[in-house]
Amino acid sequence: MTDFVGRRRELKELREDIARTGLDTLSGRKAKAPRARVLLIAGRPGSGRTALAEELVREVRDDYPDAVLRVRLTLPGGGAVATERAVRTLLEGLGRPTPPGAGEDDLSSALRAALKGKRAVLLVDDAADPHQVDALLPDTPECLVVVTAEGPLTGIPDVRPCTLGGLDTPSAVKMLAGGIRDTRITVDPLAAEALAQECGGQPAALCLAGGWLAAHPQASVADLAKQLHDMPPGTDGPLGRAFRLVYESLPQPAQRTLRLLPLAPAGIVDSHTASALAGCSVAAAQSVLEDFAGLGLVRHAQDGLFLLPGCLAPLLRALLEAKERPAEVQLARARMLERTVRLLVSCRAMAADDEEHVRERLDGLPRALRFPDRRAAATWLDTRLPALTASASLAVADGELDTLARRLVAALVRALAEHRGTTAAAPELYGLHRLVLDVAERCGLARERAAALLNLADLDAETGRTHEALERYRAALDAGKAANDPYATGRAMESVGGAYQELADWHRACDWFGRALSQALARGERADEARLYGRLGNVHMYAGRYGDALRSWRAAAAGYRKLADVPGQAKALSEMARIQEYAGRPAESLHTCRQAVELARRAGDLRLQAALQVRLADTLDRLGDPAAARLHRSAADRLLGDDPAACEIRSDSD
Repeated sequence: MTDFVGRRRELKELREDIARTGLDTLSGRKAKAPRARVLLIAGRPGSGRTALAEELVREVRDDYPDAVLRVRLTLPGGGAVATERAVRTLLEGLGRPTPPGAGEDDLSSALRAALKGKRAVLLVDDAADPHQVDALLPDTPECLVVVTAEGPLTGIPDVRPCTLGGLDTPSAVKMLAGGIRDTRITVDPLAAEALAQECGGQPAALCLAGGWLAAHPQASVADLAKQLHDMPPGTDGPLGRAFRLVYESLPQPAQRTLRLLPLAPAGIVDSHTASALAGCSVAAAQSVLEDFAGLGLVRHAQDGLFLLPGCLAPLLRALLEAKERPAEVQLARARMLERTVRLLVSCRAMAADDEEHVRERLDGLPRALRFPDRRAAATWLDTRLPALTASASLAVADGELDTLARRLVAALVRALAEHRGTTAAAPELYGLHRLVLDVAERCGLARERAAALLNLADLDAETGRTHEALERYRAALDAGKAANDPYATGRAMESVGGAYQELADWHRACDWFGRALSQALARGERADEARLYGRLGNVHMYAGRYGDALRSWRAAAAGYRKLADVPGQAKALSEMARIQEYAGRPAESLHTCRQAVELARRAGDLRLQAALQVRLADTLDRLGDPAAARLHRSAADRLLGDDPAACEIRSDSD
């Protein structure tokens, strides 16, 4: 809809409702807590409810300078968007981090905290369930929430509904004229009125009718009105008749492409998606999509994307089920997933710094699937991420293309990690690892199950959910044993020990680190041995068992020496010096620390050298030699300047 003809009265009422006294107050009831004002725009799909909400937000946005946030709660296929995903979308719009794996309640609390004291407007589009909306409502009365839905939001207090019907005839005619900018409307106003009545005044139907007239410049408005009138009545009303008219006017190849569009994840389509679904070239798919946009069958979005209107999705899905055989639908989905995997491989390749490595990764990929540079690849990943995550979820839920689903998830995980880093991509990675776990459990893949559990547990541990991480590490250990995978079992045992260390359960931590160490010794894995001796040394130190701690760190230092790992040996000796100092043996600590300084010098580790010089100075102060202590502190300053944070020793075992 190019202009909000016929909706000015609704806009005026909605704006008045923002400042009007709440319904609870008018009825004498006391509200539980101050909350944002909620305005509901209700109407059938195709009634223009989203466009009206957008226009309202545009008009009032100056009154809410802190943020304008948007989220959609229903997918084009009719499925509900997970509340957790919706809250994350709003938090990301505020630039707030979203902890991976956080529950719905925690995320809702984080959203309310982020909006506290702010004047923001939230556009919540296509709500199907009041619970979805309730989880998003700010506790700040200065905020405004505009919700679109098909019916009432029972259970949400103090909601003022604005129910939309069809446009009146003059407004519908004006919309037709503005849409096609054609004299055929103005020269035959009676035919235009008849056409508007045949469309029931529905903006979506009028948009399709205008698109058809624009594509058929020789046809008259009266001809189109007669064709619509003569069509057999159906259950889909004026919108269904207008859609059938436009659909039947398309060539056969375009009809098939249109029928397959409901398979596009989250209703987001680009030329590659359409090309893979229809089995045509990318250029041909782009041309067809542009034609569809002109007809009102899809809508233009940013960066070459097109959106499938939610009101047309049921009509297209019905056509898909009636016209396409299940085997052909499955083949189209497989082609789309395979194309997505190859694009993700290309996207990941562009993140490499080495040009030779980039060429090697891109070897064999068609030119149409390559990105011109890293920035273009990163932009593609950012703009397509909602569709990519939806594609992965749908592929896993379907269960018939598990091999492709696993490849897609793996490719998406690698691309996100390369472009964003594992820390920044953690919220998305958490959901993807859960998908891998679903496939692994369904297919009985113990090795993949162990890997997914380990990845999920690591993310739980990083966000402070230690008990949840511990449960997953134990489950990963069982899966690793079932798969006879020594890497997974060793990693799980060490991680269980780390979780108990985080919980300050030193006895159990020592036990599990010891189990992991026994396996590493049996397999001759020297690097793992040295690291685990260090972790044992740390736990003994925290428990106050300084003798055991020294023995463990001494074994770690010996292991690093055998591996010719000079930095590792220097850090191990530095930990020994620290424990000797805690144990009240400053002379031994001084001797060990000097050995560590020499090794750090050989390794060229300036930060470690500086930290050890500071430790030496502290030890000399305790031994009553302040002059020597000042010399060592001056040496540390010369190495790294005056940054005290640089003089902190962190072992790999912490």
